[in-house]
Amino acid sequence: MKLALVCSHGGHLTQMLELMEAFEGHETFFLTHDSVRTRKLENAYLIPVIGTNIWRMAMSTLRIGKIFWRERPDVVVSTGSEIAIPAFFVSRLLGTRTLFIETWARITSPSGTGRIVYFVADAFFVQWKQLLNCYGPRAHYEGGVF
Repeated sequence: MKLALVCSHGGHLTQMLELMEAFEGHETFFLTHDSVRTRKLENAYLIPVIGTNIWRMAMSTLRIGKIFWRERPDVVVSTGSEIAIPAFFVSRLLGTRTLFIETWARITSPSGTGRIVYFVADAFFVQWKQLLNCYGPRAHYEGGVF
């Protein structure tokens, strides 16, 4: 199985790296933001930071579409942040399964990214039980990454 590991370059990447053992035996590639830290990753596609800029979001959606068309992942896994939004919408168009893991830093309120991808994610996990009440019946709690 081929997995696209989608995350921003800070704490979201740290959480994704903590999950690497779970991906053993599968082909993986990263889709993340270009930074000094991510340039050290093997098998990674690096795109500019999106932030809240609509133009960069649109351009990133096109870039991600090209990457996913070329790579053809079976599942897209994301720990956030905003890079998950275009990745999940492109995945939906391509019929690719998606799994979102809400960041460990969100204890009592959902993230902006989580609020958006909750509706398109095939599987949605929170790392704090309290967040189940914030999201709804599609959210699952299985414990934290750390």
